[in-house]
Amino acid sequence: MIEQIQSRISQRSFNLFGFAPLMRAAVMIPLVEKDGKLHVLFEVRARTLKRQPGEICFPGGKIEDGDVSEQDAAVRETCEELGLVREDIQVIETLGILIPPYSSSIYSFIGKIHDYRKISPNKNEVEEIFYVPLDFFLEKEPDVHYIHLAVKPEENFPFELIPQGKNYKWRSSRLPEFFYQYDGRIIWGLTARILYEFITIVK
Repeated sequence: MIEQIQSRISQRSFNLFGFAPLMRAAVMIPLVEKDGKLHVLFEVRARTLKRQPGEICFPGGKIEDGDVSEQDAAVRETCEELGLVREDIQVIETLGILIPPYSSSIYSFIGKIHDYRKISPNKNEVEEIFYVPLDFFLEKEPDVHYIHLAVKPEENFPFELIPQGKNYKWRSSRLPEFFYQYDGRIIWGLTARILYEFITIVK
């Protein structure tokens, strides 16, 4: 039985799990050489999208069954959203996996777009793109504000089955939210969290 258990588990790829199946996504931090300086490319999501319309983000999306790897998904999504082909993108390194406080996992990669003039955004997904000099983020710290996460059981939760019942001391969390402001644009949320990790490592 031990051998069977070992065999079953060893056949699986590295897995992140929690209370619910984690939606797996992959994003790219695209770097471009522009006006003699390195810039970070951002997208503004199309206003017609159902999820987070008009918000600022990096290229990326859900990892599909046909993707060979998380990196492959990030490159595919970047190509689809920016009108590029794979040869236009050089993947520099993986940044890591971000686990937000809900059922998702985000694999992040740093890539360089060889020629930004080839970019032709997909208007179904991208309203516009803009560039921010990398030096801006290296020199300016983001504003940091905090949110609190708390557990709230549903009304039919079986309190009688747990110690202290309704007086059980559930854990709560205080999480930072990062805000970068550049030329009237606000970069925040998961995009800012990924960006902050990248800038911290570069520094």
